Amino acid sequence: MRRIMYYVKPYMGGMLIGLVIKVLATLCELFLPRALAYIVDEVIPRRSVGQVLAWGGVMLLASLLAWRGNIVANRRASKVARDATESIRLDLFTKISYLSSRQAEGFTMPSLISRATTDTYNIHQMLGMMQRLGVRAPIMLLGGVIITLTMDPVLTLTLVAMMPFIAVMIWQVTKRGVPMYRKVQEAADRFVRQVREAVTGIRVIKALSRTEYEKKKFAAINEEVVVKDQKAGMVMSLMNPLMNLLLNLGLVLVILIGAWRVNEGLSSPGTIIAFLSYVTLILNAILFLSRMFMIYSKASASAARVTEILDAPEDLTRQETAEDGRSCGNSRQDGNLPQIVFDHVSFSYSGGSPDVWEICFELEKGETLGIIGGTGAGKSTLIQLMMRFYDVTEGRILLEGKDIRSWDKQELRKKFGAAFQNDVIFEDSIAENISFGRNLSREEILEAVHLAQADTFVQEKGLDAKLAIKGADLSGGQKQRLLIARALAGKPDILVLDDSSSALDYRTDARLRQAIAGHFSETTKIIVAQRVSSILNADLILVMDGGRVIAKGRHEELLKNCEIYREISRSQMEVSE
Repeated sequence: MRRIMYYVKPYMGGMLIGLVIKVLATLCELFLPRALAYIVDEVIPRRSVGQVLAWGGVMLLASLLAWRGNIVANRRASKVARDATESIRLDLFTKISYLSSRQAEGFTMPSLISRATTDTYNIHQMLGMMQRLGVRAPIMLLGGVIITLTMDPVLTLTLVAMMPFIAVMIWQVTKRGVPMYRKVQEAADRFVRQVREAVTGIRVIKALSRTEYEKKKFAAINEEVVVKDQKAGMVMSLMNPLMNLLLNLGLVLVILIGAWRVNEGLSSPGTIIAFLSYVTLILNAILFLSRMFMIYSKASASAARVTEILDAPEDLTRQETAEDGRSCGNSRQDGNLPQIVFDHVSFSYSGGSPDVWEICFELEKGETLGIIGGTGAGKSTLIQLMMRFYDVTEGRILLEGKDIRSWDKQELRKKFGAAFQNDVIFEDSIAENISFGRNLSREEILEAVHLAQADTFVQEKGLDAKLAIKGADLSGGQKQRLLIARALAGKPDILVLDDSSSALDYRTDARLRQAIAGHFSETTKIIVAQRVSSILNADLILVMDGGRVIAKGRHEELLKNCEIYREISRSQMEVSE
């Protein structure tokens, strides 16, 4: 919660003004019963209508000031809560954007979504409530007790005697409620994940007639959330009835003792009337405090989850790496510095046995690297290591002679233009999906569309046509060509195509390769493919199996020396023929 209050500091000036207004408005409310007691005990016995009207006017003015003051203070409180929460959401989104792939996988995407939405909403509620009721309720409580002490100490002590019981009850309920709300939020994370998976895979679910199966899975997680929320709600709901019971018992004692004191001449009717009004104010103040504790319980659990993201250590930091003298032993003899070097690279996602190991190759600027192999061979992992979504476990990756760990991450990734295997198309225009915030001209966008062989369907729809989320209104081949156009539009130094032409027919694929070869001759190209035809003319081809490079060379060399590559090529050529 301390980290959350850091976001309130910039708004302290406005918040203090609102708090002062709130205090003055509350004092006006506290003045009303005391004025009423004075009218009943002092003014009415004088039978002066003028004085009654004058004091009535004072009470009316105090009421209007309290009403107006509460409105102004509440608006200021809402503004502070809104602006502070906006800053929290912005920093949270920024932090999520810069989390490493390993960190994002650790938190899980549904949890990140829940923390950025539900948890920040709970914090917003708490910030607003603390300014509105967090000032008014304590002043009502303490002010009411102080004023009643001046009026009749005996009756006040009767009411105050209930306070220790109320304090113990609030503490016990809150102590049990906060951990339970954290469990509710964790269950909500799993709920979001289930909904996300079901919505994403709706076509598969329908195609395989698994709707009933998914309904049962959804019902189970939905029931878990409901049950946990009910348990937390039941614990927190004990507060109101128990508090009402204690306070009403105190009120009964006040009435009985007050009646006896009036009968004995120790107190006056006006005092009792005012005292009962103050008891009502004190009762409402304590109920407001109990409500605040409930909201605080939720918000503290949410704040801990948000702070966990905000305080997450920066991963993949920039490092000054020492040259260790190792190399792959296949450096060019012409003296040119290779653009990309994988030097005995090994990597493990889990930290256990390597998923890829001992990867060695060098690539000159403008050359084409083809990577082929079976599913799970580690092809896409090489791309993610190259763009530093993960750090290597062993070895090093050099870009232009520098270890990529010594590059600024943003500068490093600006050198790449990538179309990934399962990339995202956003719910926006075709032009913006290609430009992607890079302020490209329409001529540059149209050129990229032409090179990506996407002219036909883009001309039919128009560059300003809005696409459905995830490109649901596009075919597989149209999506891939749009993603390739996005990668080409930035004219990158290194072009990465990660199995991004698998949905294209052979003729379109061939035209695409010809266009890239003709217009990006100075660009280093890395193509992950399932088709031999996509990497046929590559300067270097890596054949991967089980996380290892089992062979590398040009197409003709691999046909002679690698049985697996020969089998892949032969089977695909037969299908092609």
